[in-house]
Amino acid sequence: MRSQKLQDRALLINGDCLEAYQKLIQINMIFTDPPYGHDNNNDDLARRREQALKGQTEERDEARPIQNDDFETANGLFTESLPQWERLLKPGGYVCCCCGGGGGHKGNQFARWTNQLSDIFQFEQAVVWDKGPIGMGWHYRRSYEFVLVAMKKGGKAKWYDESHTVENIIRPGDYGIKKIIPAAKQHPTEKCVELAAHFIKLHTEPGDTVLDPFMGSGSTGVAALSLGRRFIGVELDEHWADYAMKRLQQVIERKRDLPTPSKRVARDTKQLSQKSLWTDR
Repeated sequence: MRSQKLQDRALLINGDCLEAYQKLIQINMIFTDPPYGHDNNNDDLARRREQALKGQTEERDEARPIQNDDFETANGLFTESLPQWERLLKPGGYVCCCCGGGGGHKGNQFARWTNQLSDIFQFEQAVVWDKGPIGMGWHYRRSYEFVLVAMKKGGKAKWYDESHTVENIIRPGDYGIKKIIPAAKQHPTEKCVELAAHFIKLHTEPGDTVLDPFMGSGSTGVAALSLGRRFIGVELDEHWADYAMKRLQQVIERKRDLPTPSKRVARDTKQLSQKSLWTDR
């Protein structure tokens, strides 16, 4: 396991999240997109997305496997992560976890993950992300996903919206959120930055720390840093860990993309910068 610190704003870890959890300090929020266990890119539809999405006959030759995306491993990772998330989150902090919609021959992931979250956290919402037509699949095409939202018990809910207009469905284009059909050099299940930013703004304030234990190419980190939050990301795949590190370094270097913090946030950030984002235990 190796780590890279970026100017006291971010800590990026290339390694197993189950190992990394043991060294992290408390955080304010988790936004993450774990492997769904669909065996994507193992000669599945994700490898042949042009044919599936656009009616083309040509298939891609290259496979880009997603680590730990077999059914047993992916669901085991989710199950083992839950008590660690509960331990790391501050009371009132939120988990916002992407989750596939629909069923299939391996069962209903949404129901299974929701029940597991409810055993540990206060489950609040299954936000529907309507990605717009037309998605993967054969019979009922996968045109939506869930973002499962749950709160750590024992504290006041961290909620920073005052508009009273936030719904439990994200329609195509809401908040600038759009689905990504990944190009060859993008992560095969990449989410847009605006999706993570939407939830980060609702549940954190500048200076807070956001964790993504399945970081991929770093979209959550881009959202967090651009909004003046601190970020911890963990990624097992060395290629994507390096990609995320370069991507987030560019965000930090573009000072104009980072909001000017208030005096309180500047004070809190200075105090935080004197602490390590993880322990030496």
